[in-house]
Amino acid sequence: MQVCLAFNPQSTQVATGSMDATARLWDVETGKEVATLTGHTAEVLSLCFNTVGNQLVTGSFDHTVAIWDVASGRRVHALVGHGGEICNVQFNWDCSLIVTGSMDKTCKLWEAVSGTCVATLVGHTEEVLDVCFDLRGQLIATASADGTARVFSATTHQCLVTLEGHDGEISKVCFSPQGSRILTAGSDKTARLWDVQSGVCLQVLEGHTDEIFSCVFNYEGDTIITGSKDNTCRIWY
Repeated sequence: MQVCLAFNPQSTQVATGSMDATARLWDVETGKEVATLTGHTAEVLSLCFNTVGNQLVTGSFDHTVAIWDVASGRRVHALVGHGGEICNVQFNWDCSLIVTGSMDKTCKLWEAVSGTCVATLVGHTEEVLDVCFDLRGQLIATASADGTARVFSATTHQCLVTLEGHDGEISKVCFSPQGSRILTAGSDKTARLWDVQSGVCLQVLEGHTDEIFSCVFNYEGDTIITGSKDNTCRIWY
């Protein structure tokens, strides 16, 4: 069963992660499998291409992260250090860093070229369920089962602000394209819009009747879509 997927930047390939502990690369035009990426020993639950499209990073329930060369299908680095399952992985914009979030309640920052862990971001008291960079790669946002989101500096690795207000776990977090707002989705049936600098909640998006699992801005940053366990998506202007 496929549990995660992503297009490469050129939209020529799709990567899928599976419960069978593999990731696979597929040709979009033909639908044929290009490569099977083997090496994980448990489910692959998250993956992400870098912005060039020549590398893929995967995160697994086996507590490890792997960097793969897309052209050859070869594993370049195994990133070992987390003490729990990997919930999400992401490259920054210039492909130099990777951030990972784990059930061990931490995030880690890794150099993409060397595979070296450069920082462990701490502060959450429960599992980290989602992580992301802003588009400049200067900030990292984290979402946790402890009901908070946090913003960290990608250079100093310090927590700059804690976003508090959700009544329950936060499963998704993302920056607006402009980088001045953060959007979170929670088990309390709400999504929330936050000011990045102050951590103030600017708006509570209410209307779903069950947990919200996904949220995203459009490319202009003036529209939001949320997806919920209530079997609906809502568009917010």
